[in-house]
This record gives sequence, C-alpha cells and structure tokens, in this order.
Amino acid sequence: MRIGIDLGGTKIEIIALDTAGTTLARRRVATPQGDYAGTLATVAGLVSGVESELGQRGTLGIGTPGALSRVSGRIKNANSTCLNGQPLLDDLQALLGREVRIANDANCLALSEASDGAAAGAEVVFGVILGTGVGGGIVVRGQVLDGPNGIAGEWGHNPLPLPAGADLPLPACYCGRFGCVETYLSGPGLAADHARMSGATLAPEA
Repeated sequence: MRIGIDLGGTKIEIIALDTAGTTLARRRVATPQGDYAGTLATVAGLVSGVESELGQRGTLGIGTPGALSRVSGRIKNANSTCLNGQPLLDDLQALLGREVRIANDANCLALSEASDGAAAGAEVVFGVILGTGVGGGIVVRGQVLDGPNGIAGEWGHNPLPLPAGADLPLPACYCGRFGCVETYLSGPGLAADHARMSGATLAPEA
C-alpha cells in the first residue's frame, strides 16, 4: 500500500492506493493554523487512522509547500510559515517510525501531470498551484528541475508589473517583499485584495 499526503496551508488530505493504483481510502481535514506540533499530530493521526481502517501499513510520501534546504535539511520558503526552519522530515520519520519522502507540492503536481496527466508526452511542463499559496514546478524530459536552491519552478514571489499609483502601497508578503504574485493570486491574496477594494470581507471560496 502506498500513502500520499498533500500538506496544504488550508487542508491536509491523505490517500491510500494499492499496487494497481486503486484508491483504498481518502480523507481531508483542516490544517492547524500556525501550529507546527498540531500539524505533525494531524498528519500522524491521518496515517494511523487509515492504516488501522485498512489493516495494513504503507509507504509514505508527502507533498508540502516550500522545499527542504540542502544546507540544513529543514523546510524553507513555505507559505505555511510555521513549517519554515523546522526539521519536518526528521520529526515525521521519528513520529511515524518509518522512512518518509518529502517533495515540494508543485513539483509533485508537475511530475504527475507530465507522467500520465494533462501534459503526458510534453518535453517541458510547468505546473501551477493556486491555493493558500502560489507555487510552480518545472519538469523537463520527465525529470523535475529543482535548481541549485530547490525552488526553480517557484514564481509566487516574483513581483507583478508595477500597478498604477492608486494601487500603492503594494501589499506586504510574508517573505519580506511587497507586491509578490502570491499577494494577489492566492486565496488569501484574493480575499485581501477584495477587502482593500470594497471594504467587505469574503472568504476566497465566495
């Protein structure tokens, strides 16, 4: 059995697949906001719950915002800022008692689509995530292009072309810059932009 987890800023989703790729179980829960220990506990609870239900143990891979630093092995560049600077891989392996594989969620998306999805057969694939954050992954000839810092496909922290004067000051981003793509096109960015323009507060889903 193979278990995959999408660790997002708003939700955490788990899926269990058999060797033929058939879905055995699927669950989704809210992500504990700003709570690293709570996030670890939620992931562990999902895994133990699915394994108990199915009566078998699985291998585990996790798609997460941000990337593992090649210097420290800790998470960096995650819009779920409670993950940044944390030894997520080590902590999960200790908690779950097994090897865990972690990769950037947008890289996972791009590789999946390049392998057998909408971009199957394409030589170069750029996969985009628009959710709690704005991410991207690049696949060239079936291989993920990571880049020297592990963030080659990330485009959410590039600035949009400078808006008109009426749009200033530019919105602040958690990365320390202003006017990043993510401050406009992510779910929270859309909600914040709507509030700035209208004075009304709406959830992104609305």
